[in-house]
Amino acid sequence: MKAFSQATFLASSGSSTDMPPAGPPEIAFAGRSNVGKSSAINALLGRKRLAFTSKTPGRTQTLNFFELGDGARLVDLPGYGFASVPQAVRAQWETMVGSYVTSRDTLVGVVLVMDARHPLTALDTQLIHFLGDVRLLALLSKADKLTRAEQGRTVKSVEASLRTDVRLFSSLTRQGVDECRDLLERWLIQPTPRRSPE
Repeated sequence: MKAFSQATFLASSGSSTDMPPAGPPEIAFAGRSNVGKSSAINALLGRKRLAFTSKTPGRTQTLNFFELGDGARLVDLPGYGFASVPQAVRAQWETMVGSYVTSRDTLVGVVLVMDARHPLTALDTQLIHFLGDVRLLALLSKADKLTRAEQGRTVKSVEASLRTDVRLFSSLTRQGVDECRDLLERWLIQPTPRRSPE
């Protein structure tokens, strides 16, 4: 199964009422604004600009659906923690994302993208608790900014806190790209296990 090499844009949704009908299994990507989420998606898909990247926090304001090969989808969720965005808009996005995560029966797991230099912020932790027992991959982006020793310590610390899959990742050096892609493809073809209680 090589789903990630056949990605095409499907649709953008600005509310819980205009999402594409549920169909094939979906993997959602979440993360704080400007943490490298879109870059990670593009690296995994082998594309340069399929998911739009920006230096402006809060650029992704919709749920963006991508069709993958072999009957699967990837969903890019709006970033969170964007201080410059009005509170009313933040609340609207949070409602939209919450509705998707809690009601989408075809969601097989969430990839939480965190900056490897600053993982598990208060906002990250809030999202993790909100997700409950949804299958989770903690993707530590910008790993190239850390030394090898720092990478090892960071992975151990996050694993101890989450008890879930943790992977170092760099869209610049391609560290972890193939490994993460293989893991996510397995998600799409294997039953969804429950995470261990934290």
